Amino acid sequence: MYNLLNEAWIPVRWAPGSHGDKLPDRVGLREALLRSQDIAGLAVPEPPAHAALLRILYALTARGTGLDEAGPGNWYRRREAIAEAGRLPESGVEAYFARYADRFFLYDPDGGRPWMQDIRLAEQCDPDNTAGVNKLIVTRPSGNNHAWFRHGSDARPDLPEAPEAVLNLLVWHYYGPSGRCSAREVNGVKSASTTAGPLRTALSYHPEGASLFETLLAGLVPPKVAVRRTEDLCPWEWNELPDPEKLPAPPVGPCARLTACSQHALLLKPGGEHGELVEDAFITWAYRSGRVARDDDYLIWQISKQGNRYPRPADSQRALWRDLDALLLHRVNEGDGPQRPLVFESAEDLGKLPLRVRALGFEQEGQAKDTQFMEGSTPPVLGLAEELAASSRPAVARLRQYGEVYGRRLDRAVKRAWAAYVDDAKADTGTWSAEAAARYWPGAETEFWARFRRLDRTGRALGGGLNLDATRSAFLRLAEASYDTVTTSVTRTLRGAKAVSEARIELYGGRHRTR
Repeated sequence: MYNLLNEAWIPVRWAPGSHGDKLPDRVGLREALLRSQDIAGLAVPEPPAHAALLRILYALTARGTGLDEAGPGNWYRRREAIAEAGRLPESGVEAYFARYADRFFLYDPDGGRPWMQDIRLAEQCDPDNTAGVNKLIVTRPSGNNHAWFRHGSDARPDLPEAPEAVLNLLVWHYYGPSGRCSAREVNGVKSASTTAGPLRTALSYHPEGASLFETLLAGLVPPKVAVRRTEDLCPWEWNELPDPEKLPAPPVGPCARLTACSQHALLLKPGGEHGELVEDAFITWAYRSGRVARDDDYLIWQISKQGNRYPRPADSQRALWRDLDALLLHRVNEGDGPQRPLVFESAEDLGKLPLRVRALGFEQEGQAKDTQFMEGSTPPVLGLAEELAASSRPAVARLRQYGEVYGRRLDRAVKRAWAAYVDDAKADTGTWSAEAAARYWPGAETEFWARFRRLDRTGRALGGGLNLDATRSAFLRLAEASYDTVTTSVTRTLRGAKAVSEARIELYGGRHRTR
């Protein structure tokens, strides 16, 4: 009943010129891999589901190509040979799916192993107090939450179709919240507390090619020499489900790191005649204590003042270009700042493919509050970055820094102007900030990419050919225009004109202090 290898549940975009009687909007896992060269990319509307599904496909690609181990031979040359073949090896993919075909069923009411689920929840959780499908679908209101975009009832919910339920199952595994959850009783002890999923609050970055085939190959990270596929297991490859009383086992290789770090256990109940709908869902904790250490090859890692390593959080107010230098540039030593995603170290070695960077994330808090999905994409920059002369690479960072500087100055200026205008210590100084930012950052992004494309790639121009004075002036003009537009409504009064005039100096760095 509903085998994910063959059922059409993955939304895709076909590449122009793809051949077929009638190209479907959705495909199963088998077709997604075997026709990946004809698929332009995934068309998953929710970015966290997109990021989660990419990790599943990376693991399956590694298995089907044999790139899940460092040897035999040179890993990079083996991947290059597959890239030159232009498609994933059908024999390898089919052999892997044949071996685990019974582990890709969405439901298995006969005590089997439904995919990415824990069949034991049917006995260990209260069947009269399930999470329900409204809780499973993360975009729906459930419980006592307000309904913003749709009405719904937990007592009589609209049953989701299986494809939607599978994608949200993945969102729970990777972005699930910490805190209270449905009670689960194991060995006579009942508890209802879980820890956050491995990607919660994080923004992940993925190299993206012209086809899904290129995207999947570029997204593979070479395993260490000691990694063995018999030990580096995905959840559907486990002989037995893990003991929820024990600490979670740390991943030993890239496939486990991609797929086996969830802190949540789920079980879906089939609906409809053939399981095409999902009728109910259990959602609870996977391990009573402990947590798999966060380590992901698709995140930017930062170091806190206390020396702790943490992933750059998803922030819907921050455009992707502001992370570009952290994504492209190599660090010389540990003190150079954020560590770019490890996947980009190997993606750049994949021939001369022009690769974009796609950012996917979910702005949320560690516990229950979810704010906004995030998604962004750059022009093909990875291949371009390799073309940049070494002397030009710091110019990318300088370009980004100028954009950031004048964005911060603009924010400081409008806050000071508003505070002076209302002359109220308790006033919200951020009243003009959102409008000023909305006017400044889109223009700054356009300016960034225009100057990025003009950077020197020959190594002959000093500083990458970046004209610092012109760049500084360009961002300053954007900040001035935003400031004037936002504050113009109060300049008709004497007090307003004075406040706006005096605060304007913040655009130029503020008044210099004298000793």
